[in-house]
Amino acid sequence: MRIKGFAILLCLLAMEFTPPDEKRIRDAIGDVTQLPVQLQRALASDHDAFEPIPKPAPGDWLAVHQEQDQTFEQFKASNPNRPAPSRNIIYFQPLGDFAAERSPSLEKLREFAAAFFAMEIKTLPSVPIENFPTRRNPFTHNPQILTTDVLRFLKTRIPGDAFCVLAITMEDLYPEASWNFVFGQASLPDRVGVYSFSRYDPAFYGEAHTSGYEVLLLRRSCKVLAHETSHMFGLTHCTFFNCLMNGSNHLAESDRRPLHLCPVCLRKLQWSVGFDVLTRYTPLEQFNRSAGFGDEAEWLKARIQKIRQE
Repeated sequence: MRIKGFAILLCLLAMEFTPPDEKRIRDAIGDVTQLPVQLQRALASDHDAFEPIPKPAPGDWLAVHQEQDQTFEQFKASNPNRPAPSRNIIYFQPLGDFAAERSPSLEKLREFAAAFFAMEIKTLPSVPIENFPTRRNPFTHNPQILTTDVLRFLKTRIPGDAFCVLAITMEDLYPEASWNFVFGQASLPDRVGVYSFSRYDPAFYGEAHTSGYEVLLLRRSCKVLAHETSHMFGLTHCTFFNCLMNGSNHLAESDRRPLHLCPVCLRKLQWSVGFDVLTRYTPLEQFNRSAGFGDEAEWLKARIQKIRQE
Protein backbone atom coordinates (compact mmCIF):
# COMPACT_ATOMS: atom_id res chain seq x y z
CA MET A 1 0.00 0.00 0.00
CA ARG A 2 2.86 2.39 0.86
CA ILE A 3 4.58 1.52 -2.44
CA LYS A 4 1.43 2.27 -4.39
CA GLY A 5 1.01 5.63 -2.62
CA PHE A 6 4.65 6.51 -3.29
CA ALA A 7 4.18 5.69 -7.00
CA ILE A 8 1.12 7.92 -7.18
CA LEU A 9 3.09 10.74 -5.49
CA LEU A 10 5.91 10.38 -8.02
CA CYS A 11 3.38 10.50 -10.84
CA LEU A 12 1.82 13.68 -9.46
CA LEU A 13 5.24 15.30 -9.04
CA ALA A 14 6.15 14.37 -12.61
CA MET A 15 2.98 16.03 -13.85
CA GLU A 16 3.49 19.28 -11.91
CA PHE A 17 3.36 22.14 -14.37
CA THR A 18 6.27 24.57 -14.51
CA PRO A 19 5.38 28.01 -15.93
CA PRO A 20 7.72 29.09 -18.74
CA ASP A 21 10.52 31.59 -18.25
CA GLU A 22 11.30 34.42 -20.69
CA LYS A 23 13.78 32.37 -22.72
CA ARG A 24 11.30 29.53 -23.18
CA ILE A 25 8.70 32.02 -24.36
CA ARG A 26 11.09 33.71 -26.80
CA ASP A 27 12.13 30.34 -28.17
CA ALA A 28 8.47 29.39 -28.59
CA ILE A 29 7.67 32.56 -30.55
CA GLY A 30 10.78 32.06 -32.67
CA ASP A 31 12.90 34.50 -34.66
CA VAL A 32 10.76 37.43 -35.83
CA THR A 33 13.51 39.74 -37.12
CA GLN A 34 12.64 39.10 -40.76
CA LEU A 35 8.92 39.78 -40.30
CA PRO A 36 7.19 43.12 -41.06
CA VAL A 37 7.59 45.65 -38.25
CA GLN A 38 3.90 45.72 -37.31
CA LEU A 39 3.81 41.93 -37.08
CA GLN A 40 6.92 42.00 -34.90
CA ARG A 41 5.12 44.39 -32.53
CA ALA A 42 2.04 42.16 -32.48
CA LEU A 43 4.19 39.17 -31.50
CA ALA A 44 6.11 40.92 -28.74
CA SER A 45 5.44 39.26 -25.38
CA ASP A 46 4.35 42.48 -23.65
CA HIS A 47 3.61 41.82 -19.99
CA ASP A 48 1.01 44.59 -19.94
CA ALA A 49 -0.98 42.81 -22.68
CA PHE A 50 -0.41 39.09 -22.15
CA GLU A 51 -0.90 37.58 -18.72
CA PRO A 52 1.34 34.72 -17.57
CA ILE A 53 -0.26 31.32 -17.58
CA PRO A 54 -1.74 30.74 -14.11
CA LYS A 55 -0.50 27.97 -11.89
CA PRO A 56 -3.14 25.23 -12.10
CA ALA A 57 -5.39 24.63 -9.13
CA PRO A 58 -6.49 21.10 -8.21
CA GLY A 59 -8.82 19.83 -10.92
CA ASP A 60 -7.60 22.32 -13.55
CA TRP A 61 -6.47 21.07 -16.94
CA LEU A 62 -2.72 21.30 -16.35
CA ALA A 63 -3.08 19.68 -12.93
CA VAL A 64 -4.23 16.43 -14.55
CA HIS A 65 -2.90 16.64 -18.13
CA GLN A 66 0.79 16.64 -18.96
CA GLU A 67 0.80 18.92 -22.00
CA GLN A 68 3.84 19.22 -24.25
CA ASP A 69 4.93 22.66 -25.41
CA GLN A 70 4.33 23.38 -29.09
CA THR A 71 6.67 26.08 -30.32
CA PHE A 72 6.11 27.89 -33.59
CA GLU A 73 8.88 25.89 -35.26
CA GLN A 74 7.42 22.62 -33.99
CA PHE A 75 4.02 23.71 -35.27
CA LYS A 76 5.42 24.35 -38.76
CA ALA A 77 7.28 21.03 -38.74
CA SER A 78 4.03 19.17 -37.96
CA ASN A 79 2.77 19.92 -41.50
CA PRO A 80 -0.57 21.30 -40.30
CA ASN A 81 -3.64 21.88 -42.45
CA ARG A 82 -3.47 25.28 -44.19
CA PRO A 83 -6.02 27.12 -46.32
CA ALA A 84 -5.32 27.10 -50.06
CA PRO A 85 -6.73 29.39 -52.80
CA SER A 86 -9.14 26.64 -53.87
CA ARG A 87 -9.91 25.44 -50.32
CA ASN A 88 -10.27 28.47 -48.07
CA ILE A 89 -13.80 28.59 -46.63
CA ILE A 90 -14.81 27.50 -43.13
CA TYR A 91 -18.30 25.98 -43.19
CA PHE A 92 -20.59 25.78 -40.18
CA GLN A 93 -23.14 22.99 -40.21
CA PRO A 94 -25.90 23.63 -37.65
CA LEU A 95 -27.49 20.50 -36.19
CA GLY A 96 -30.99 20.91 -34.83
CA ASP A 97 -32.65 24.09 -33.64
CA PHE A 98 -30.94 27.27 -32.46
CA ALA A 99 -33.93 28.76 -30.67
CA ALA A 100 -33.36 32.45 -29.87
CA GLU A 101 -34.30 32.08 -26.20
CA ARG A 102 -31.65 29.44 -25.48
CA SER A 103 -29.02 29.68 -28.19
CA PRO A 104 -26.32 31.99 -29.52
CA SER A 105 -27.10 33.78 -32.78
CA LEU A 106 -25.77 31.82 -35.76
CA GLU A 107 -25.16 35.06 -37.63
CA LYS A 108 -23.15 36.53 -34.74
CA LEU A 109 -21.09 33.33 -34.53
CA ARG A 110 -20.40 33.57 -38.26
CA GLU A 111 -19.49 37.26 -37.95
CA PHE A 112 -17.14 36.57 -35.05
CA ALA A 113 -15.41 33.65 -36.77
CA ALA A 114 -14.94 35.66 -39.97
CA ALA A 115 -13.13 38.36 -37.97
CA PHE A 116 -11.17 35.95 -35.78
CA PHE A 117 -9.83 33.78 -38.60
CA ALA A 118 -9.83 36.51 -41.28
CA MET A 119 -11.47 34.00 -43.61
CA GLU A 120 -14.81 33.58 -45.31
CA ILE A 121 -17.34 31.70 -43.18
CA LYS A 122 -20.47 30.14 -44.62
CA THR A 123 -23.35 28.65 -42.68
CA LEU A 124 -25.04 25.65 -44.26
CA PRO A 125 -28.77 24.86 -43.89
CA SER A 126 -29.55 23.18 -40.58
CA VAL A 127 -29.76 19.39 -40.44
CA PRO A 128 -32.54 17.93 -38.26
CA ILE A 129 -31.47 16.09 -35.13
CA GLU A 130 -33.79 13.28 -36.18
CA ASN A 131 -31.15 12.34 -38.77
CA PHE A 132 -29.01 10.94 -35.94
CA PRO A 133 -29.75 8.26 -33.33
CA THR A 134 -29.77 9.56 -29.76
CA ARG A 135 -29.41 8.13 -26.29
CA ARG A 136 -30.52 9.45 -22.90
CA ASN A 137 -27.67 10.57 -20.67
CA PRO A 138 -27.79 8.40 -17.51
CA PHE A 139 -27.26 11.44 -15.23
CA THR A 140 -29.04 14.37 -16.89
CA HIS A 141 -31.54 12.25 -18.84
CA ASN A 142 -31.12 14.68 -21.74
CA PRO A 143 -30.81 13.33 -25.29
CA GLN A 144 -27.27 13.02 -26.65
CA ILE A 145 -25.82 12.52 -30.13
CA LEU A 146 -22.87 10.24 -30.82
CA THR A 147 -20.03 12.38 -32.20
CA THR A 148 -18.72 9.65 -34.51
CA ASP A 149 -22.10 9.53 -36.27
CA VAL A 150 -21.83 13.26 -36.98
CA LEU A 151 -18.21 13.08 -38.16
CA ARG A 152 -19.08 10.23 -40.51
CA PHE A 153 -21.96 12.30 -41.88
CA LEU A 154 -19.78 15.41 -42.37
CA LYS A 155 -17.06 13.52 -44.25
CA THR A 156 -19.56 12.73 -47.00
CA ARG A 157 -20.61 16.38 -47.37
CA ILE A 158 -17.41 18.45 -47.52
CA PRO A 159 -17.74 21.15 -50.21
CA GLY A 160 -14.87 21.32 -52.67
CA ASP A 161 -13.85 24.80 -51.52
CA ALA A 162 -13.93 23.98 -47.79
CA PHE A 163 -10.95 24.34 -45.51
CA CYS A 164 -13.04 22.51 -42.92
CA VAL A 165 -16.64 21.78 -41.97
CA LEU A 166 -17.69 22.20 -38.35
CA ALA A 167 -21.01 20.99 -37.02
CA ILE A 168 -22.39 23.15 -34.19
CA THR A 169 -25.33 22.22 -32.02
CA MET A 170 -27.26 22.95 -28.85
CA GLU A 171 -27.65 19.20 -28.29
CA ASP A 172 -25.41 17.34 -25.85
CA LEU A 173 -22.75 14.98 -27.26
CA TYR A 174 -20.95 11.78 -26.28
CA PRO A 175 -18.01 10.04 -28.05
CA GLU A 176 -18.64 6.43 -27.00
CA ALA A 177 -20.95 4.46 -24.72
CA SER A 178 -18.64 4.54 -21.69
CA TRP A 179 -18.40 8.36 -21.66
CA ASN A 180 -20.75 10.71 -19.83
CA PHE A 181 -20.39 13.54 -22.38
CA VAL A 182 -17.91 15.45 -24.50
CA PHE A 183 -17.90 19.12 -25.55
CA GLY A 184 -16.76 18.20 -29.05
CA GLN A 185 -14.64 15.99 -31.26
CA ALA A 186 -12.74 16.51 -34.50
CA SER A 187 -10.90 14.57 -37.16
CA LEU A 188 -8.07 16.78 -38.38
CA PRO A 189 -7.07 14.60 -41.37
CA ASP A 190 -10.68 14.66 -42.57
CA ARG A 191 -11.09 18.39 -41.77
CA VAL A 192 -14.37 17.86 -39.89
CA GLY A 193 -15.48 18.48 -36.32
CA VAL A 194 -18.57 18.79 -34.14
CA TYR A 195 -19.02 21.01 -31.08
CA SER A 196 -21.86 21.50 -28.63
CA PHE A 197 -22.77 24.72 -26.85
CA SER A 198 -25.39 23.06 -24.64
CA ARG A 199 -23.29 22.92 -21.46
CA TYR A 200 -22.31 26.58 -21.84
CA ASP A 201 -25.94 27.58 -21.21
CA PRO A 202 -26.61 28.24 -17.48
CA ALA A 203 -30.03 26.60 -17.96
CA PHE A 204 -28.30 23.26 -18.57
CA TYR A 205 -27.33 23.28 -14.87
CA GLY A 206 -30.77 24.37 -13.73
CA GLU A 207 -29.85 28.05 -13.36
CA ALA A 208 -32.33 30.74 -14.30
CA HIS A 209 -31.65 33.02 -17.26
CA THR A 210 -30.77 36.31 -15.58
CA SER A 211 -29.89 39.68 -17.05
CA GLY A 212 -26.86 39.40 -19.31
CA TYR A 213 -27.51 35.75 -20.14
CA GLU A 214 -27.37 36.36 -23.90
CA VAL A 215 -23.94 38.03 -23.68
CA LEU A 216 -22.59 35.23 -21.45
CA LEU A 217 -23.78 32.46 -23.75
CA LEU A 218 -22.52 34.23 -26.86
CA ARG A 219 -19.12 34.87 -25.27
CA ARG A 220 -18.75 31.25 -24.17
CA SER A 221 -19.88 30.02 -27.58
CA CYS A 222 -17.45 32.31 -29.44
CA LYS A 223 -14.68 31.12 -27.15
CA VAL A 224 -15.23 27.40 -27.70
CA LEU A 225 -15.79 27.97 -31.42
CA ALA A 226 -12.48 29.83 -31.84
CA HIS A 227 -10.60 27.38 -29.61
CA GLU A 228 -11.83 24.24 -31.35
CA THR A 229 -11.56 25.66 -34.86
CA SER A 230 -7.97 26.69 -34.10
CA HIS A 231 -7.25 23.02 -33.40
CA MET A 232 -8.30 22.37 -37.02
CA PHE A 233 -5.29 24.48 -38.07
CA GLY A 234 -3.00 22.26 -35.97
CA LEU A 235 -2.67 24.50 -32.89
CA THR A 236 -2.36 22.46 -29.72
CA HIS A 237 -3.13 23.64 -26.18
CA CYS A 238 -1.09 26.67 -25.14
CA THR A 239 1.36 26.32 -22.24
CA PHE A 240 2.97 29.78 -22.49
CA PHE A 241 0.40 32.45 -21.54
CA ASN A 242 -3.13 32.89 -20.31
CA CYS A 243 -4.56 32.27 -23.78
CA LEU A 244 -7.66 31.22 -25.67
CA MET A 245 -5.84 27.98 -26.49
CA ASN A 246 -5.35 26.89 -22.86
CA GLY A 247 -6.97 23.58 -22.09
CA SER A 248 -9.88 23.56 -19.65
CA ASN A 249 -11.34 20.85 -17.46
CA HIS A 250 -14.42 22.71 -16.24
CA LEU A 251 -16.60 25.72 -16.98
CA ALA A 252 -14.94 28.07 -14.48
CA GLU A 253 -11.54 27.38 -16.05
CA SER A 254 -12.97 27.95 -19.52
CA ASP A 255 -14.50 31.24 -18.38
CA ARG A 256 -11.06 32.41 -17.14
CA ARG A 257 -9.52 32.09 -20.59
CA PRO A 258 -9.41 35.28 -22.68
CA LEU A 259 -10.99 35.52 -26.12
CA HIS A 260 -7.65 36.31 -27.78
CA LEU A 261 -4.48 34.48 -28.74
CA CYS A 262 -1.08 34.90 -27.12
CA PRO A 263 1.97 35.77 -29.29
CA VAL A 264 2.93 32.10 -29.77
CA CYS A 265 -0.52 31.03 -30.95
CA LEU A 266 -1.08 34.23 -32.94
CA ARG A 267 2.10 33.58 -34.92
CA LYS A 268 0.91 30.05 -35.77
CA LEU A 269 -2.47 31.23 -37.01
CA GLN A 270 -0.99 34.19 -38.91
CA TRP A 271 1.50 31.89 -40.66
CA SER A 272 -1.36 29.57 -41.63
CA VAL A 273 -3.79 32.20 -42.93
CA GLY A 274 -1.44 35.04 -43.88
CA PHE A 275 -3.62 37.87 -42.56
CA ASP A 276 -2.45 41.39 -41.74
CA VAL A 277 -2.69 41.73 -37.96
CA LEU A 278 -4.28 45.20 -38.00
CA THR A 279 -6.74 44.18 -40.70
CA ARG A 280 -7.73 41.29 -38.40
CA TYR A 281 -7.79 43.19 -35.10
CA THR A 282 -9.96 46.07 -36.32
CA PRO A 283 -13.14 44.08 -37.14
CA LEU A 284 -12.53 41.95 -34.05
CA GLU A 285 -12.60 45.07 -31.89
CA GLN A 286 -15.80 46.21 -33.59
CA PHE A 287 -17.44 42.82 -33.07
CA ASN A 288 -16.44 42.56 -29.42
CA ARG A 289 -17.73 46.04 -28.68
CA SER A 290 -21.06 45.45 -30.41
CA ALA A 291 -21.43 42.05 -28.69
CA GLY A 292 -20.94 43.54 -25.23
CA PHE A 293 -17.46 42.09 -24.64
CA GLY A 294 -16.11 45.42 -23.43
CA ASP A 295 -12.94 44.09 -21.82
CA GLU A 296 -11.88 42.31 -25.00
CA ALA A 297 -12.72 45.36 -27.11
CA GLU A 298 -10.52 47.57 -24.91
CA TRP A 299 -7.72 44.99 -25.06
CA LEU A 300 -7.90 45.00 -28.87
CA LYS A 301 -7.99 48.81 -28.97
CA ALA A 302 -4.79 48.93 -26.91
CA ARG A 303 -3.12 46.32 -29.11
CA ILE A 304 -4.02 48.25 -32.26
CA GLN A 305 -2.52 51.42 -30.79
CA LYS A 306 0.61 49.54 -29.71
CA ILE A 307 1.11 47.93 -33.13
CA ARG A 308 0.60 51.28 -34.87
CA GLN A 309 2.61 52.97 -32.11
CA GLU A 310 0.07 55.76 -31.93
